[in-house]
Amino acid sequence: MTEPLIKVDLNQSPYDNENVHNRWHPDIPMASWVKPGDDFILETYDWTGGFIKNNDSADDVRDIDLSTVHFLTGPIGVHDAEPGDLLVVDLLDIGAKPDSLWGFNGFFSKKNGGGFLTDHFPEAQKSIWDIKGMFTESRHVPGVKYAGLIHPGLIGCLPDPKMLAEWNRREVGLIATEPNRVPPLANPPYPPTAHMGKMKGDAKAKAAAEAARTVPPREHGGNCDIKDLSRGSKIFFPVYVKGAGLSVGDLHFSQGDGEITFCGAIEMAGWVHMRVSVIKNGMSTYGIKNPIFKPSPSHRTITTTSFSREFRLMRPVNSITWMSTSLIAKPV
Repeated sequence: MTEPLIKVDLNQSPYDNENVHNRWHPDIPMASWVKPGDDFILETYDWTGGFIKNNDSADDVRDIDLSTVHFLTGPIGVHDAEPGDLLVVDLLDIGAKPDSLWGFNGFFSKKNGGGFLTDHFPEAQKSIWDIKGMFTESRHVPGVKYAGLIHPGLIGCLPDPKMLAEWNRREVGLIATEPNRVPPLANPPYPPTAHMGKMKGDAKAKAAAEAARTVPPREHGGNCDIKDLSRGSKIFFPVYVKGAGLSVGDLHFSQGDGEITFCGAIEMAGWVHMRVSVIKNGMSTYGIKNPIFKPSPSHRTITTTSFSREFRLMRPVNSITWMSTSLIAKPV
């Protein structure tokens, strides 16, 4: 049986684990190295690093410092991976940590983070879901039980310096177009809560001042939140730095097509079993400039075209209204 390459202790702050980081920067040291063809397991915190608790109060969702997220395990260096190559990642299996068989879902407060439906649901709310094999159910949503589709919400490789500079240029410019928007259009670098893995001292301080936040997806992968990116999937990542620097986190037991409340998945701590290989010069050979993925062979794709736009918009609003008015835990 494959042993974890990197473990996380859920009783330990992620800031005390040097194999974890919460920013993107080309100088973050590799947490570990593997060879092409290797398979390995990475354990992960939930995206908040354990800040959200298994209880009946949404105070933690209301009060979380969102500049701390997301906590990612890695980066993993892959020998022989060089800029211009493609890193091929096979997701062999994904699961919840045996000592943490629960997850959470929530609405961010309009005063702290917000979401796409924040005008409809301005207050923080939370539901806890117990994980029982492939099924989950919640004391906050009684009578509901269903099978999940576990996947990493966030997976990607390190950017090179040129790419990082471009991210900061365009995102700072985007923020300036509507600086008071809720939720914000983007998040600039924020050194006080940056966790840079094994970096220390002045090098850490310099990198943290320009390191990109993990909130959006970008050319390297990142916070893609694709529910079908589950076990059996194959991902092709452009390589921008020597060794690629693969990181993963933000595991979801289940999620719809996106996260309209910004905490719209069942978030959990867990593990990912993966295998890596390298396609030399793959970016130019196949004309790939951003990640692509091949869904699991176990998935069926069902395309629905008959719903009107209004129905598709109102369906999540009505469903969330039912849950938020009757069932979900709120701040005390």
